[in-house]
Amino acid sequence: MNTMSHLIAPSILSADFLELGRDVEMINASEADWFHIDIMDGVFVPNISFGMPVLKAIQARAMKPLDVHLMIVEPERYIADFAALGSSVLTVHYEASRHLHRSLQSIRLAGMKAGVSLNPHTPVELLSDVLGELDLVLIMSVNPGFGGQNFISNSLTKIEKLAAMRQSSGHHFLIEVDGGVGLNNYRSIVDAGADVLVAGNAVFASSDPVKTISELKR
Repeated sequence: MNTMSHLIAPSILSADFLELGRDVEMINASEADWFHIDIMDGVFVPNISFGMPVLKAIQARAMKPLDVHLMIVEPERYIADFAALGSSVLTVHYEASRHLHRSLQSIRLAGMKAGVSLNPHTPVELLSDVLGELDLVLIMSVNPGFGGQNFISNSLTKIEKLAAMRQSSGHHFLIEVDGGVGLNNYRSIVDAGADVLVAGNAVFASSDPVKTISELKR
C-alpha cells in the first residue's frame, strides 16, 4: 500500500478543446494534483493531439505541475523545448527511445522529473537497468492514442510487479497509470501500488468533474 496519498492527474486529451481555458481553470480549482498532457505525433500512435502552442497556452494558465507524456518518435529531439515550456515531468516511451538511458539523463539535466512509459505489451522487467534514472514509470492500461478505452485487466499484475521491483531495488520512483481509470476501479489500481492516476473520460464526461476528482482522491 502507498504511504502517501495518491495523486490525480486529469488528462487534457479528454477536455473540451473549444473551452480549454475553462477546463484548465476547473482543474486549478479542483483537488487535482497535476495536469496530464498527451503529445501525439500520428507516427508512434495513430492519432495527433496537440503540440507546443497549445502546451504554452495551458502553461500560462495552469497553477499545478504539467505532467507531459510524449507519445512520439525520437522524443530526445524535443527535451529542451518541453523544459522551456514549463513541463515538470517529462515521460518518454520505452518503445520509442533508442537510447533510453541518455534520454532520461537529459530530461533530469534539463530540470524536469524523468518518466518512462510502457505500452500494454511491454514487460516491466525491461526497466530493471534504468530504475535508478527514473522519477516515474507510466503504465499504459489501454493501447495509447485515444481516450475513452476500457482498462486492460492485466495492468494490475504489471503494477504489482513494478511495485515489487521498486521495493527490492530500493528506488523511489512513482508509478503512474493511464487508461480506463475511473470510480469503478481506481481503488484496486491504488491497492496494486499506483501513486498517480491519470483520469480523462471519468473526469471530463462527468456531470460534476470537480466532485469526481475529489472522489478519486479518497
